[in-house]
Amino acid sequence: MRDPYSVLGVRRNAGPDEIKAAWRSVAKAVHPDQNKDDPLATQRFAEAGRAYEVLKDPKLRNRYDYARREAELRRMEEMKRKARGTEEETIDPETAEDMIARIFGTDDRAKAKNARPQERKPAAPPREKAEPKPEQKPEPKAETAVEPEGSPEAKPDPADKTPVFGGFPRAAAPAADLVSAIVRRIRGAAGKSAPEKVPDIFCDVTVSIEDIFRREKATATLPDGQTLKVALPAGTTDGSIVRLKEMGYRLNGMLRGDVVVAVRVDQDGRFRTDGTDLRTTLPVNIQDAVLGCETTVETLTGPVSVTVPAWSGSDHVIRVAGHGLPTAEGKRGDLLVELRLMLWEKPDEKVTDLMRSLRNGLFL
Repeated sequence: MRDPYSVLGVRRNAGPDEIKAAWRSVAKAVHPDQNKDDPLATQRFAEAGRAYEVLKDPKLRNRYDYARREAELRRMEEMKRKARGTEEETIDPETAEDMIARIFGTDDRAKAKNARPQERKPAAPPREKAEPKPEQKPEPKAETAVEPEGSPEAKPDPADKTPVFGGFPRAAAPAADLVSAIVRRIRGAAGKSAPEKVPDIFCDVTVSIEDIFRREKATATLPDGQTLKVALPAGTTDGSIVRLKEMGYRLNGMLRGDVVVAVRVDQDGRFRTDGTDLRTTLPVNIQDAVLGCETTVETLTGPVSVTVPAWSGSDHVIRVAGHGLPTAEGKRGDLLVELRLMLWEKPDEKVTDLMRSLRNGLFL
């Protein structure tokens, strides 16, 4: 069974009403009667029903959340265990660097090692002593004794290891070492004493205005599919950047990278963001716009009273201080109420006659 929260498209802290509304919306969208050409419509409709059965029952929902957390903890422990196993491997730090150097053909040490067998050629004269006399048959052992130093009986020079893997001087390096060596060579950092840093991971996270106000943690999805909880600091706005230190990828011999999260604020609700200020719309009719009135407007903490001045048009903005988003200084932004002039649902004959007389220059 898939994650019921993902099936219904709700947050993990969603309330019963939100879950019920989401189930109705999904069930209507995937109902077999509405998707007669889709052979999987029945399966998706049944899956939505099972997800709703789990989330609407508090006991089943708590049981599922507990099992999911346990599975997540086991997965993290397994990742830590594998990471520790990788770090405990004893690997020559020059292995990957030498390998990449030979691939790029820029390592002078390879040339020096390839030239070493030629430097020991003067040691060949002892071969004359080991050669058999003309009247005797050469023995196989004598020939073996004067084989080049690649012979099984010859002792290799400790400074020169036997080439393996098609000319590489050491065993093949792990993938992490190869990647880190490639990154260092591309950056031109090979041979520097200070370790390089792994490139950062960039991702986006979409949050609601209520999430920012309540300082709830957002769930960001990394490029490899893993999820990460992101704390939203005070002063977070649309486009803010949250940097998570040393939460990126690991590579041997390099500093762990960061995760850089760009925050995107959902603007489809009753509020819109303008930095730490919020904007909302207040509809007023012609009578209230001309004469002015006292009314209420919704905020993040409940309704508040506002005064609409007389003769206010649709371009008029009422500022309600201290009802916006939290700022980095510990204060709150303002709520900007934009007036929107609305007509009554049904035509009013008196207003119609008045407007007609004003347009035609008649006075009643």
